[in-house]
Amino acid sequence: MSILTLGTAVGRVHAPLIYKGKVRELYDLGEHMLIVVTDRISAFDYVLRPEVPDKGNMLNLISKFWFERTAGIQDNHVVHADIDRLPAGVIAAEDRELFRDRIMVAKKAKRIDIECVVRGYITGGGWRQYRKSGEVNGVKLPEGLRKNERLPEPIFTPAAKNDVGHDEDIPFERMAELVGADTAADLREKSLRLYRYAHDHCLSQGIILADTKFEFGEIDGRIILIDEIFTPDSSRYWAQENYALDTEIESMDKEPVRTYLAGSGWDKNSEPDPLPEHVVAETTRRYRDIYTRLTGVPRG
Repeated sequence: MSILTLGTAVGRVHAPLIYKGKVRELYDLGEHMLIVVTDRISAFDYVLRPEVPDKGNMLNLISKFWFERTAGIQDNHVVHADIDRLPAGVIAAEDRELFRDRIMVAKKAKRIDIECVVRGYITGGGWRQYRKSGEVNGVKLPEGLRKNERLPEPIFTPAAKNDVGHDEDIPFERMAELVGADTAADLREKSLRLYRYAHDHCLSQGIILADTKFEFGEIDGRIILIDEIFTPDSSRYWAQENYALDTEIESMDKEPVRTYLAGSGWDKNSEPDPLPEHVVAETTRRYRDIYTRLTGVPRG
């Protein structure tokens, strides 16, 4: 049995633990696996205290929303996200409401060890590369672009996944060497198609999807989308009303945590102090807000 803290409550999962990440935990259900999204929050490779209430629910519901909307253009690993369909005994009856919006039953797939990153705007790490070389991951870009400017076309900038440490930005040619030319081209096409679809939806909701990342896996030689999709933890979202060039735009995620830590004097090499209550509350509000703006469903 695994015991999880979920905000201010404690929940129990009666299934073998496969993997414990900074935010997600994976459990073995036999043919499938159970993904539980906790309220843990991390920054600079540290899991912070306290947890952010409702964060895990929002991340899971956002993924569910996007997996459902994109299923017609890309197969994914979702079996269902219904707590009441779990096998008897996996989660005790008294704990079910704690887990209701934060679980997903998924197919087991062999992960392809490439992080498939798509950038539609020149910002963040892409901007830093561009200023030095005029390129991002080997992709030559037009001269004279300004920070945060929308690119003429979205670009695919993969990274090699590392289970320890940070993922490594690589050119497409290196990706082709790692996974094969046909698979690399297929992943690039799938990623760009997904990004374009989501970018258009987000604009209709007053949101800019600046960049995002995907993970894919294989089942019987068939490529499917796995992990999470278009969450604030895997994507850079900007409110359209805040969009501007040549400046830092607050992303619609855990920005209050990053801002607090940057001004706190923390050395990033030791266990940080607990987050202040107002920072936690504002971060919860941000995750609820992006969920509501994306889906149109209020979350109080």
